[in-house]
Amino acid sequence: MTTPAAVPDPADHDRLLIIDFGSQVTQLIARRLRELNVYCEIHPYQSVTEAFLSGFAPKAVIFSGGPDSVTRDGSPRPPRAVYDMGVPILGICYGQQVMMQDLGGEVISGHGTAEFGRAYVTPSEARLPLLDGWFSGGREQVWMSHGDHVSRLAPGFEVYGTSPNAPFAITADPSRNFYAVQFHPEVHHTPNGRTLYENFIRLAGFAGDWTMAAYREEAVQAIRDQVGRAKVICALSGGVDSSVAAALIHEAVGDQLTCVFVDHGLLRQDEAEEVVGMFRDHMNLHVIHAEEQDRFLTALEGVSDPEVKRKTIGKLFIDVFQHYADQIEGAEFLAQGTLYPDVIESVSFSGGPSVTIKSHHNVGGLPEKMGLKLVEPLRELFKDEVRALGRELGLPDSFIGRHPFPGPGLAIRCPGEITRQKLDILRKADAVYIDQIRRHGLYDEIWQAFVAILPVRTVGVMGDGRTYDYACALRAVTSVDGMTADYYPFSHDFLGETATRIINEVKGINRVTYDITSKPPGTIEWE
Repeated sequence: MTTPAAVPDPADHDRLLIIDFGSQVTQLIARRLRELNVYCEIHPYQSVTEAFLSGFAPKAVIFSGGPDSVTRDGSPRPPRAVYDMGVPILGICYGQQVMMQDLGGEVISGHGTAEFGRAYVTPSEARLPLLDGWFSGGREQVWMSHGDHVSRLAPGFEVYGTSPNAPFAITADPSRNFYAVQFHPEVHHTPNGRTLYENFIRLAGFAGDWTMAAYREEAVQAIRDQVGRAKVICALSGGVDSSVAAALIHEAVGDQLTCVFVDHGLLRQDEAEEVVGMFRDHMNLHVIHAEEQDRFLTALEGVSDPEVKRKTIGKLFIDVFQHYADQIEGAEFLAQGTLYPDVIESVSFSGGPSVTIKSHHNVGGLPEKMGLKLVEPLRELFKDEVRALGRELGLPDSFIGRHPFPGPGLAIRCPGEITRQKLDILRKADAVYIDQIRRHGLYDEIWQAFVAILPVRTVGVMGDGRTYDYACALRAVTSVDGMTADYYPFSHDFLGETATRIINEVKGINRVTYDITSKPPGTIEWE
């Protein structure tokens, strides 16, 4: 398997390097910069050597936060050469502390000056271009999360902002374009954080040429260069990532692309027809509709353990995809909708300082089994950029703005044993619920919404008769990236109206509940 090459060459753009020291919100820094049309990459501090810096040639550098303490022997540090490159550097939280420690200042632990949560920074009398647009109201709300603090500035640095527990909340050495803040401007709890990033990239002289229109053009050429005359197959789920990848590759190589849509019988109502219809009929893609409902549902009979469900579905999906891929003569490439967060989470901190990191199924799982080379044209992009690229490619908003849908489908929204009857009931209830959300104009306010059918039956009264039917739970959450989530605050009128519709329109359900659990402690899905 070769390293994926079907992505534009970042050397065509000004590049910003984010050195990651293990913060859980490092990705937010990159997202904020991408929103400002700046190309940036996140690399763990272990991999940033002098040779790497020379090859990457960043126009500016940002040091992320992190969970470690610079007062500890062996704590994470950047290479000393980064300070000699002559490019602007911005240190954030741990990044500020490591900059001070490296350049001759001092950091101490504890002593009652920790800050966690909302804080307010007030300016000093000195003016700093990094802070243009700040302090119009006299102070700025920021988000702090630190135990250590700077106790003595490095030579050349001055104070430009203070908070009650951070006397050096904003520091800088403007002569060297070195800037450091104790708070996190990337999180939404620092409302004016975007302005600070805008000022930083302006000071660094970025052209702001990272756009989805440019990416589309460059990616199409990169795909053509990689694939040549070979054929490409793409596992099409109907989700945003695989849909955008398929549309982009089709623009590049046309009929050399074949998509395989595996219908495993665990899809939402009318989903297969909608996905296949859009790509086959409206976009003229070659789509194989693999109708494998019986194979999957037979294998899942009697299975109630959620992990066994997932593993069974995953194995069958690979087997089915392999079967259809073998029928495509000349296929040499497999297309995947791998995104940049998948890559970061899989490679950034294996054994590094981040507290929790997951591996991702899209990065290196399926290809080894199939013996195909990878085409991953989205691996430089975040989710919001993928949606923007989809719009550039002309995909309808009904697909671009769809709520996430899990690979195992309705199987994990059906706790306990799966039966065809329960799936039919669940599909109908889910369709009513989503219709209600759309009717009330709430769909785009919600990250994800669905119905789960519960493994219990309850007594009810309908008309003059007794019923003994299933209970269901409605779920709706708001989120930025799915890592954390809050339940959506529907009105009681909405919930009452929706419950009435489901009970009246869906035979087999006589009780409706609403799940108000946030993540954590719960998960978004039920299994």
